[in-house]
Amino acid sequence: MSALPSDMRLVLASASPRRRELIARLGIEPHTVQPAEIDETPHKGELPRDYAVRMAREKALAVTSQDHVLAGDTVVAVGRRILPKAEDEATARRCLELMSGRRHRVLSAIALRAPDGTLRERLNETVVRFKRLSEQEIDAYLATGDWHGKAGGYAIQGAAEGLIQWIQGSHSGVVGLPLYETRALLKAAGFSIG
Repeated sequence: MSALPSDMRLVLASASPRRRELIARLGIEPHTVQPAEIDETPHKGELPRDYAVRMAREKALAVTSQDHVLAGDTVVAVGRRILPKAEDEATARRCLELMSGRRHRVLSAIALRAPDGTLRERLNETVVRFKRLSEQEIDAYLATGDWHGKAGGYAIQGAAEGLIQWIQGSHSGVVGLPLYETRALLKAAGFSIG
């Protein structure tokens, strides 16, 4: 892990262990992890892209720090419909049934706030297609518990990956932090990344 100069400290505004694992792939270890506490309710009529970007921006702005703050948000959408984070099995089941045999979009937005308040943002869009899922496959996936707390009721880095026919875009973006865009933002802000 590369050490950052003292004037280039990074706060990760996320409780997600996946985001921390992903940013480590860039050789960056956040100075601190400070999850942002914000209202994540979509606005009436808000489009998925706009919602993802707004959430990342609001999370970056909500964290009080004199360091750089990196925040992200991942949204699963079918058409204009934003799928919820599945907190119960019934919600996860509805999401999986809706996505079965069809494409959906995963929008992964990131925002980097500099100590001077400058905000840089990026958005990655990945298209994902599940195979047509049988009831038995849905039941088996739900039994893993991988869906809990996940946008759209699934985690691509777990058992769901075996149910996905193809993706077009960023695998890391579907996991929760698009590494290409994150690397570009950090480099533009002056972080030393190989």
